Amino acid sequence: MKVTVIGSGYVGLVTGTCLAEYGNDVVCLDLDPEKIALLQNGGVPIYEPGLEEMIKRNVEAGRLRFTTDVAESVAHGTIQFIAVGTPPDEDGSADLKYVTAAARNIGKYMSDYKVIVDKSTVPVGTADKVQQALLSELTLRDKHISFSVVSNPEFLKEGAAVEDFMRPDRIVIGVADETAKDLMATLYAPFVRNHDRILYMDVRSAELTKYAANAMLATRISFMNELANLAEVMGADIEEVRKGIGSDPRIGFHFLYPGVGYGGSCFPKDVQALQRTAQENGIELRVLDAVERANSAQKTVLVNKILRRMGEDLTGVHFAIWGLAFKPNTDDMREAPSRVIIQELLKRGATVTAYDPVAMHEAERVMSGWKGLTFSQNPKAALEGANALIIVTEWKAFRSPDFGEMKSLLKQALVFDGRNLYDPKRMQKEGFEYFPIGREQG
Repeated sequence: MKVTVIGSGYVGLVTGTCLAEYGNDVVCLDLDPEKIALLQNGGVPIYEPGLEEMIKRNVEAGRLRFTTDVAESVAHGTIQFIAVGTPPDEDGSADLKYVTAAARNIGKYMSDYKVIVDKSTVPVGTADKVQQALLSELTLRDKHISFSVVSNPEFLKEGAAVEDFMRPDRIVIGVADETAKDLMATLYAPFVRNHDRILYMDVRSAELTKYAANAMLATRISFMNELANLAEVMGADIEEVRKGIGSDPRIGFHFLYPGVGYGGSCFPKDVQALQRTAQENGIELRVLDAVERANSAQKTVLVNKILRRMGEDLTGVHFAIWGLAFKPNTDDMREAPSRVIIQELLKRGATVTAYDPVAMHEAERVMSGWKGLTFSQNPKAALEGANALIIVTEWKAFRSPDFGEMKSLLKQALVFDGRNLYDPKRMQKEGFEYFPIGREQG
């Protein structure tokens, strides 16, 4: 099938590349000439395991190409995926200017039937706005060309997006007519050969499903973080609690790991957008209000532990930080807890040397000019001369360090662990003061 993907960011690249992998003829459009030039020259603007190799394979096979030419991209695909950004507006609502601009461009150039698929995370009612934008352009051209608008939200985890797309646990399709439904069913048939996981529903339900899923996961994270804080003051071990409740099949173990709060491009933005949508419709989402407040507070939990142990004035104190990305297997620094933690330390006079296995380049870009912050090219070098180690991201490479070497490199055997990577009793035996989340301290 001929497919166009509008937007060559995270969702667009994964979508286009995975569809090409199953034999479809895919054109990815982006209006950023530098990004398209990078892709055309074999580079990839984001880090996602397995994606670079898959892009190369499909480009070489002629199934995947990249362009800045809007007219070419509209002419190419019967199915047009809109996968552009929906950044938060000042009031927290999703900014749809890129979505509606993409729709207008399709309307300007389309000459035959198209299925326009909202792949971006968009509020309920966006399909109506996309339809209106298309109709307005067709009216200006005095053209009467049929089209369908479909909602097909993505459920991709950063760090496992290729696997999620190739082996989906569900494919949600909001569609109103049989022609579009048949085309979407044909497109996704290779992905569900073993077991049909396609859920057809009305368009508005599909739009809400994406926000509901992310809001539920964010709620689980904030709930566990608050329980961890309670467990800590009561002398309970949140890891034991996690096992106890996760064993209940009605609850399960996913997203029950306490830490320093969620970040990234999805949860913070989508929770706020869903709250804004509810407010516009006269509904108060009290649970989500609490989820967001709890997450904001959780990003300073490690800082508070540090201040209790080392004092409010951190002048002359040097910290090593392991992990900068908001989660492992990505270089995404958007809303990353590390940014809050580092800012709080620097403004109290501390200095910081940070390391991340993948996100160093992106971290240097977003934290450029932060006085007192330097970056290390390896985790051991980051430890040299530090008064304490702070662990922010749970990369596998941090799970089994040489504790003896770690202790020799640090000025003080102090570890503030925001991801509970180590066993408190083991750390005590190794001679460390250890401060995890919701577990035995010191």
